[in-house]
Amino acid sequence: MALTGILRTGLVQLRVTDLEETLQHYRDRIGLYVVGNIDENRVMLKAYDEFDHHSLVLRKADKPGLDFMCFKALDEKTVNDIVHKTKDEFGFPITFEDNHPGFGRIWFITVPTGHQIGIYNQVELSENHPMIDNPHIWKDCPHGMGPACVDHALLCGPNQAETVRWFTECMGMSITEYVLNPDGQGHLCTWLSGNTRGHDVAVLSFNKPGMIHHLSFQLKNWDEIGRAADIIGRYGIKIDAGPMRHGITRGQTIYFFDPSGNRNETYAGGYEYFPDHPTRKWTADHVGEGIFYYEKELNGRFLSILT
Repeated sequence: MALTGILRTGLVQLRVTDLEETLQHYRDRIGLYVVGNIDENRVMLKAYDEFDHHSLVLRKADKPGLDFMCFKALDEKTVNDIVHKTKDEFGFPITFEDNHPGFGRIWFITVPTGHQIGIYNQVELSENHPMIDNPHIWKDCPHGMGPACVDHALLCGPNQAETVRWFTECMGMSITEYVLNPDGQGHLCTWLSGNTRGHDVAVLSFNKPGMIHHLSFQLKNWDEIGRAADIIGRYGIKIDAGPMRHGITRGQTIYFFDPSGNRNETYAGGYEYFPDHPTRKWTADHVGEGIFYYEKELNGRFLSILT
């Protein structure tokens, strides 16, 4: 049973400018598995430890960025409650789609930061799912960096506070950590969880709508982060920061870019969260330590390159 009605990040669609080269990056370097094509411009992928039909779609487009980010809900009642409360109390634009392979109806809500957030509860079991009967650790040998799953994303846009309020009041998610604005009023960035992870999504205040800072893939430990760094070095992948550790969430991490310019993260460790835990707070003068725990200083491009 989930701690709240939202179970996890379930489906993300990224825009990419070079589909073949970027597919090689996610398939061979990060280590996802290709599920199939939706059409000539969209490819479905999943991580080896995910049960659902797929979790990532790459869509060929003129510029990189995020089309949508969807969350898996516990049941149909949870989805209906979120949809009705959004309509009645927030008035955000809502549509639905029934044409995503392997998924039931997905409701899409346009939040004030300009992002399309999807909610669904029905999804088919992947043909290449983890073993169930007398299960081995894995069925197919992990390749590339070998992520277990899509972990989280950092979304950036205006009206951050109202979007966070929707995530907490409609989606039932909890604020695990936040960074205060320099004047001490309101949040510059907020981390939210619907389960026991340190976060499923984070929301950063930014002046342009619908932007994404990074999409993160879960690794298990510091050794796997090191192996990911070896792959990044071997294939000349453009690195942004790391290997390093965050103060915020305590995660161990590397940031790097796919061939289309979207920032990726490999993420391991971090703390386990429960809804009765106090919320962790960071002041603006300590944000360098919060992001770059060892160096204590922000990398200038870290907050300036978004897609």
